[in-house]
Amino acid sequence: MLPGLDPADLPADAVEVGRITEAWGIQGWFKVMAFNADPQALFSSKRWYVLPPEKGAKTFDGVACLRIRQAKPHSGTVVAHAADCADRDCAERLRGARIFIARSSFPSTLEDEYYWVDLIGLGVVNREGRALGVVRDLMSTGVQSVLVITDDSSDPPAERLIPFVAAYVDNVDLSAKQILVDWQSDY
Repeated sequence: MLPGLDPADLPADAVEVGRITEAWGIQGWFKVMAFNADPQALFSSKRWYVLPPEKGAKTFDGVACLRIRQAKPHSGTVVAHAADCADRDCAERLRGARIFIARSSFPSTLEDEYYWVDLIGLGVVNREGRALGVVRDLMSTGVQSVLVITDDSSDPPAERLIPFVAAYVDNVDLSAKQILVDWQSDY
């Protein structure tokens, strides 16, 4: 195992939040490609779980815990430094590692704010009580997020795109695993 990496088990609620792209500087810092435009989970968590890259050279096997000393924004990216990773060679050996953080470690959201990962898998129902499908993905159009809904009850399965804005989304009930929308099945 590399310095700074402790063997670990991936938490049951682990969410992939980014990848280590390259070493940054000579003191063990590295750059991270965050999968979120606002990577607060990376900044707030002091324990990142890493897996080796899917392709390319692998410098470690299995799941490891990377103890983070500091993570911060820098010139449109994220840079981080891990405990026991004191030089560029150590940081370079982390290149390509996939970063996971326990969902329970994410910062709390404000009212009417949601992490995308919490919306995936929720059922979508319109005001008339008709099931429109299940959220399979979300996409950002720059101005707004869009729910990608798959309706497996039709043959072939239908896909719907519903803007995730107050004009169309009446309620998100995470405990009931349901989103209520002002949308029709023929839109």
